[in-house]
Amino acid sequence: MSYSLDLRQRVIDAVRNGSSVTTVSQTFQVSRATIYRWLARPKLAATVVKKRRRKIAPEALLAHVRQYPEARLKDRAAHFNVHPSAIGRRLQHLGITRKKTVALSPTSIGSSSEVSQEVASVDKAVGS
Repeated sequence: MSYSLDLRQRVIDAVRNGSSVTTVSQTFQVSRATIYRWLARPKLAATVVKKRRRKIAPEALLAHVRQYPEARLKDRAAHFNVHPSAIGRRLQHLGITRKKTVALSPTSIGSSSEVSQEVASVDKAVGS
């Protein structure tokens, strides 16, 4: 929560008029550290940040996802030196969802002998 510009000005004026920082701090219920920070600032107005600097560049993350589509959040986090939750939030912001796996029932993949035959035919074609 930021303090109003009026309050900041009254606090600084009180200190500059000879009151101690401790007394002003108790009177206005503002911490001493805050008063010292306000005294050190050239302007009392609130600082306006145009855009937050992000640690993970969206282009770099997209390139990493294209290059390593099977990588886990933990692996991506290690690559970018951030926490896995930061990767998850950035991916969500970019509209990239988690991988979904389709549950396979025995009836949808056939009997085990059919699967074995299929694997054997692939092995013969590859030359294993």
